[in-house]
Amino acid sequence: MMEEDMENGRSYLERPRKFSTVRSKKSSIPLVFRRLMRINPRALIILFLLVFSGVLYVGASTSPIVVFVFCICTLSLFFSFYLAKWVLAKDEGPPEMSEISDAIRDGAEGFFRTQYGTISKMAFILAFIILGIYLFRTTTPQQEASGLGRATSAYITVASFLLGALCSGIAGFVGMWVSVRANVRVSSAARRSAREALQIAVRAGGFSAIVVVCMAVFGVAILYATFYVWLGVDSPGSMMVTDLPLLLVGYGFGASFVALFAQLGGGIYTKAADVGADLVGKVEQGIPEDDPRNPAVIADLVGDNVGDCAARGADLFESIAAEIISAMILGGTMAQRCKIEDPSGFILFPLVVHSFDLVVSSVGILSIRGTRDSGLISPIEDPMAIMQKGYSVTIMLAILTFGVSTRWLLYTEQAPSAWLNFALCGLVGIITAYAFVWISKYYTDYKHEPVCLLALSSSTGHGTNIIAGVSLGMESTALPVLVISVAIISAFWLGQTSGLVDESGNPTGGLFGTAVATMGMLSTAGYVLTMDMFGPIADNAGGIVEMSQQPESVREITDVLDAVGNTTKATTKGFAIGSAALASFLLFSAYMDEVSAFAQLPFKEVDIAVPEIFVGGLLGSMLIFLFSAWACSAVGKTAQEVVNEVRRQFIERPGIMDYKEKPDYGRCVAIVASASLREMIRPGALAIISPMAVGVIFRILGHSTGQPLLGAKVVASMLMFATVAGILMALFLNTAGGAWDNAKKYIETGVLGGKGSEAHKAAVTGDTVGDPFKDTAGPSLHVLIKMLATITLVMAPIFL
Repeated sequence: MMEEDMENGRSYLERPRKFSTVRSKKSSIPLVFRRLMRINPRALIILFLLVFSGVLYVGASTSPIVVFVFCICTLSLFFSFYLAKWVLAKDEGPPEMSEISDAIRDGAEGFFRTQYGTISKMAFILAFIILGIYLFRTTTPQQEASGLGRATSAYITVASFLLGALCSGIAGFVGMWVSVRANVRVSSAARRSAREALQIAVRAGGFSAIVVVCMAVFGVAILYATFYVWLGVDSPGSMMVTDLPLLLVGYGFGASFVALFAQLGGGIYTKAADVGADLVGKVEQGIPEDDPRNPAVIADLVGDNVGDCAARGADLFESIAAEIISAMILGGTMAQRCKIEDPSGFILFPLVVHSFDLVVSSVGILSIRGTRDSGLISPIEDPMAIMQKGYSVTIMLAILTFGVSTRWLLYTEQAPSAWLNFALCGLVGIITAYAFVWISKYYTDYKHEPVCLLALSSSTGHGTNIIAGVSLGMESTALPVLVISVAIISAFWLGQTSGLVDESGNPTGGLFGTAVATMGMLSTAGYVLTMDMFGPIADNAGGIVEMSQQPESVREITDVLDAVGNTTKATTKGFAIGSAALASFLLFSAYMDEVSAFAQLPFKEVDIAVPEIFVGGLLGSMLIFLFSAWACSAVGKTAQEVVNEVRRQFIERPGIMDYKEKPDYGRCVAIVASASLREMIRPGALAIISPMAVGVIFRILGHSTGQPLLGAKVVASMLMFATVAGILMALFLNTAGGAWDNAKKYIETGVLGGKGSEAHKAAVTGDTVGDPFKDTAGPSLHVLIKMLATITLVMAPIFL
């Protein structure tokens, strides 16, 4: 009977026009790239050389450090092109594999175009609002002294915002572009060798990671150099270089804005399709995951690309951009207070660290090589262990290059040993990153006790599985919070004792020490993002193998890679929330400094014993819970539509189960695409409007009661409490969701009755609960935390 089904399945898949596509192949490549492809190659090379020469000229007019950054970024882009060429040279397998991949690609690219079209319209509306605010706001004494008027400041902020939004969108596109082309190549390679499949998935993820980090560094560096030359920085009567990083805040806000909506829309899409496919397919019909008979299977596979790849690329891009800008602001502020003769080293230090990140991550990616072995991955060839070795190589090189960077850029005659203290701050950050990766792996990998116990709880029913998963998620917040706490205090103390003092003799390096620790944590961001991108590519590869009815041995290989991918995605989310916590702490300090500069009043602390300020904290905490609730609710409502549609097709087309009728895949794709675009607006608008509304309301209240800084202080309290609540909530959601997913994978390996058992059905229920946790609400909170910090920085004038 099984052989007959397999034969029916093959003939079923071999029929012409098997998969509904969202749009034609003709438009699968963006218009700008199609136009570029028509240009003569020699003309393109000349154009590139001219642009590169102009960039180098601007960099050379700014600082030799900027030239170094530009050169490393350019070489890294060439390396990423090499990786893309290497991956695309691999074969796509038999025609049935290519056809499924084409349907996934068309669905993902079609949704991406529609989603980012909507986001771009919202970005332009917000840009006009920012322009209006800045044209009528007050200016700081420093801006007045440098001749930087309101109009110039407004146009600079809007241009930075739009550039950040554009780069964030490109980062998302790159993540999605490579994943929809690599998935089928990984599937094909799995027929030959597990190690080769792993290598292709890692290098495809590496291409996306290198481009994302490169763009974040390039974007900030080009903005900095352009403003430096255009405004004549450090010339008589013009702006001081230490004030220049504040003009870059709009770039971070633009990146956060796009990343938030990309993460919300993509997360709602992928998890609504996943939940709908699992509940009806696995639980009700008893068919395997990614079975071609499931009408929601193509929507599910498309969702992996738009939710995990595109959205995560935008997420990590804005993480790096926000961290670089906040560290540049703090470096400039500290250099100004300490009267350091050449502050450019302290300001440009973050750009150099991430330039070295590109180098060490590239070495880590190349350290994962293919072999000629075939068959299942043995315990010696555990893919997680292979990637951990690559991560260890990356970390060792990062420690070395970080020490070189601190000695080169942070050495000053005023405190000859300060660079060593800051190098130790970087080491604290690198250790913190490693600790976060290990903690996330411990709580989400089924080789460790927590997930095994969660799987065991499934044997007694659905309810005990949910209870065990919730308790595991809550427990998993403890160790990361302890690690973050130790990291912040250690880095602050090392910076404070560096020997750098202001004119009054007070130590001033504490906050910059924390900034350096954040840079240390993100100094391996390229490799960590590679591990993250590996997950959805492996997941898609498994789906293609299942839908094309490949032998069981091939599916076993992709199942192992998929389970490891779930763990790497969870570790990356832990890494992202840790970096978000440190970056938000830095941006909070920058916000207080900016308010003080605008108001010409001291603003050093926030007293939560004041009723209005305490209320601001309550509102910030509430914002996190309401945002998470709306994000999960959006997935639930859309999943209900998918469940109803899948049930309808099984009832109206009974031949689907016998491979005699073909499901209407396009209908499910259309449902989740339209619903995700509609549902992402409400939580996204809440995140943007809330801090501005609270600040304006309490500003009016403060002026009427003689408290001029009340609006700014209430927003600071809101930001502080939202950051703390957001960190804990994101840790809970990410870890619980990842653990539920891998508990299901663990049972599917054959334990506790294996696939189709009662324990498996309970684990599937837990997995569906965890889906919006780990892939919609949790990752969106990473972006929300940083966006709250950047939006308060950009909108600070309206709170005074």
